[in-house]
Amino acid sequence: MTQDSKAKVDRRRFLSVLGVSAGAAASPAAFVAEARADSETNDEKRKARYRADSEDVKAFYRTNHYPK
Repeated sequence: MTQDSKAKVDRRRFLSVLGVSAGAAASPAAFVAEARADSETNDEKRKARYRADSEDVKAFYRTNHYPK
């Protein structure tokens, strides 16, 4: 039984190379994004966003059988 080492790739070697290349591709430098300023004013940040009388909130409480 002879093995042709040139024709077959060692699985451990392949996985280690794959892991190293994935780690290099996901380096922290790839995730750096340009910082942007807030576009909302202070009044817009503090406005009420929850509407208890909206249809989706009513449907949520109706389907989950919460008391009114």
